Amino acid sequence: MNRRQLLIGVVILALVAVGIVAYLVFAPSGDADLQTSSVPKFQVTLSPYDRPQGDPRAPITMVEYAAPTCPVCAHFDMTMYPELKKDYIDTGKVYYVFRVYPLRPQDVAADAIARCLPADNYFQFIDLLYRNQPKWDPDGYNIPDVHAALIDMARIGGMDADRADKCMNDQAMQKKIVAVGDYAEKNYGVQGTPTFIVNGETAPYFETSDDVKKYLDSVLAKK
Repeated sequence: MNRRQLLIGVVILALVAVGIVAYLVFAPSGDADLQTSSVPKFQVTLSPYDRPQGDPRAPITMVEYAAPTCPVCAHFDMTMYPELKKDYIDTGKVYYVFRVYPLRPQDVAADAIARCLPADNYFQFIDLLYRNQPKWDPDGYNIPDVHAALIDMARIGGMDADRADKCMNDQAMQKKIVAVGDYAEKNYGVQGTPTFIVNGETAPYFETSDDVKKYLDSVLAKK
């Protein structure tokens, strides 16, 4: 059990306010669900657990590792992602896969709620979280009750409080979410968010939409 896993295991108990003795034990095989795709595409192993957008036949497979509590990820979501989707995902140039790399217990809880929603609502809820970070995210904001704040976000997303609690307390789901982060570290050397893996290679840091465009166009030019 590494330090990040231990932090998640200890603190999430208080976050979801449930009376259980321990969070869970992270087995080495925790990333098994991430390795169910028979053929890795562009050195990226896809699985049914992923949340993709676009055409899987696209010449570029782009995986974003992000965290709901990450302000830089929120900035990308609000300022760069719309153009990425319009110009590259919707046009069949990029097959985009979003994965949560949990930095904090709140990221695990937030993604657990998102994954309990219908798959078609997943990205809408992630966008809701990003745009409302001041209302629930303790990273940089004074949130006296993070659990209650996440319940409020779930309600806005169309989920009642009881269902949201059950989702946040789903240990199998928690384990899968943490395993995504472990897989990212092990296979791509991910240490922070956002990190983009483009056709199996780590992309440079994007500051603007022009940076995204120049990089993706350079990859397409090599095809």
